[in-house]
Amino acid sequence: MSELVALDMALGPLMVDRIRRAHDRGHAVCVIDQRLAPSRRDEVVAALAPTLIVDGAGNETSWPGRPCETGDGLVVPTSGTSGPFKAAVLTWSAVIASAEMTSLELYRGRPTVWNACLPPSHVGGFAVLARSIFTDDSLAWGDPRHLDEGPSLGASHVAVVRPQLHRFDLSGYRVVLLGGSRPPSDLPSNVVTTWGMTETGSGVVYNGWPLNNVEVAAHDGELIVRSPTLLRAYRDAPAEFVSGPDGRHGWFATGDAGEVVDGEVRVFGRLQYVVTTGGEKVWPDDLEAVVSLVDGVDDVAVIGVDDVEWGQRIVAFVVADEPSARLFEMIEEIASERIGPWAKPKEIRTVDAVPRTDNGKVRRDVLAAMVQVTAPEPRDIEPPSTTTV
Repeated sequence: MSELVALDMALGPLMVDRIRRAHDRGHAVCVIDQRLAPSRRDEVVAALAPTLIVDGAGNETSWPGRPCETGDGLVVPTSGTSGPFKAAVLTWSAVIASAEMTSLELYRGRPTVWNACLPPSHVGGFAVLARSIFTDDSLAWGDPRHLDEGPSLGASHVAVVRPQLHRFDLSGYRVVLLGGSRPPSDLPSNVVTTWGMTETGSGVVYNGWPLNNVEVAAHDGELIVRSPTLLRAYRDAPAEFVSGPDGRHGWFATGDAGEVVDGEVRVFGRLQYVVTTGGEKVWPDDLEAVVSLVDGVDDVAVIGVDDVEWGQRIVAFVVADEPSARLFEMIEEIASERIGPWAKPKEIRTVDAVPRTDNGKVRRDVLAAMVQVTAPEPRDIEPPSTTTV
């Protein structure tokens, strides 16, 4: 058994030192998100159940938590958009494998220097720190509020989520690693898109292709993964693994729908969010990618709402500086042209911002709560209602 050391401190050199020290002593670590409200922080600490808490001054406090299994390295809350709290347990072997695989994949012929800016309480932010500990990659400590200044500090690489990609000029980096949610359709040449999750030890598919030693397959429409970076268990429950197309056990069912064509991974979206409307299936991610192509749409999110006529009706939430009837018509047109008439939203709402997690994932549970489910009068597929909220 080993200690679980909770790092209750800001992102910085002390945190890296404490992670290295925990590894050397055979302890596991978890990181407390410094942005949490006090009541939420208490809930997270209780769920993580550390045995030792270290604050930003280096003070250590024993805590009545539970030890980890020998070899465990990282306990990290999942960053899903809904559902009960879960924390994945990754071994040090998995953490190191992820660091080495990613470092090798993103090497560009010169020393790799990461601008550490993502919250290390999430697996993607922690992975950046791990690369500096277990590979030849190093870190630059820039201001996360000014990511465009990273290259002037010597940073060559940066890992970001979608909101940061839009807020900053990141053209000075050799590599911009983008994760957290489906990427926009038009990306600069230095952006590398990733697909993965907490349970896979961060991203395991880059620009549609699995990393070395990572296997991805589709089983009954669901993407499953076998990788040395996979979690060992959850903090309060075992991880469920399945048999893959090769007959071997140890594949992880991701909950994402997709397909693998000639080795390339195509992700459709979360299975739980697929919209079945009039007998047709519409993937919110696909429709969002299409609608985002409309000139004047700054951001968009799509959900399905129970409907007595259609089974589910599509509701689109759009961020636009100048919403208009013509804009809504263009949204309908492109949905019909690129996907099919069944994909046209039955309702379009303009919002100031799309609610997202820290990693940029759409909070579809929040959007669903904004829609009052009613039994509408029977109607044809056209036109949608337009509401501003």
